Amino acid sequence: MTSDRIPILQFPCEYMIKVMGKNTPEFEGTVLKIFTQHVRDLSEGAISSRQSKEKNFLALSITFTATSQEQLDQIYSALSSADDVIMAL
Repeated sequence: MTSDRIPILQFPCEYMIKVMGKNTPEFEGTVLKIFTQHVRDLSEGAISSRQSKEKNFLALSITFTATSQEQLDQIYSALSSADDVIMAL
């Protein structure tokens, strides 16, 4: 049986990752450091943030041009290894 899989993503493409963590200055800095290591050019409006109702948590949405599946895997791996990150979608 052969697999004629159609790639879900065709690179380069616009991609958004949402990262959630505790609302601390360290959290945002950690996430930005990870992205700057893996993404060459983040546009000025690439990052938006939203606090939880009680302001205990922060969600960052980062939109960027993804260049490969390997790049996405590296970003998700780095995010999931970061102590400040609770979840990355």
